[in-house]
Amino acid sequence: MDQQQEIFTELLLRIKALGYDVFDGELPPANTPYPFVYLGDMQQTDRNTKSEVIGSAFPSIHIWHSSPKKRGTVSNMLQEIKVVCRRIEKAKNYAWFVRNMNQRIITDTTTKTPLLHGILEVEFAFS
Repeated sequence: MDQQQEIFTELLLRIKALGYDVFDGELPPANTPYPFVYLGDMQQTDRNTKSEVIGSAFPSIHIWHSSPKKRGTVSNMLQEIKVVCRRIEKAKNYAWFVRNMNQRIITDTTTKTPLLHGILEVEFAFS
């Protein structure tokens, strides 16, 4: 299995285990209840060594909530997902560790009703 697919699958299963609705590929239908998690784009850099492939995978994880007044809920969800990320140490084929995380909470005005949008960008190193 490709490295970025392995960490994507780990994130999907572990975030669902928290009890959140998790979507990937495309955003859910308009009638989907909030809050929800969306596994967005994924980037990977890698290089060969004499004995293995090492590198980093960079998933982007999004949370949307229907109320800008629910910042605490979005913040708590981001924190729980950060804990999940940090607990991923070994998957089926690779060893993983979090090298960096970048977290933002922004207002999203792309719909008729303003939303709150949490964004978590993670750098996972693998070997």
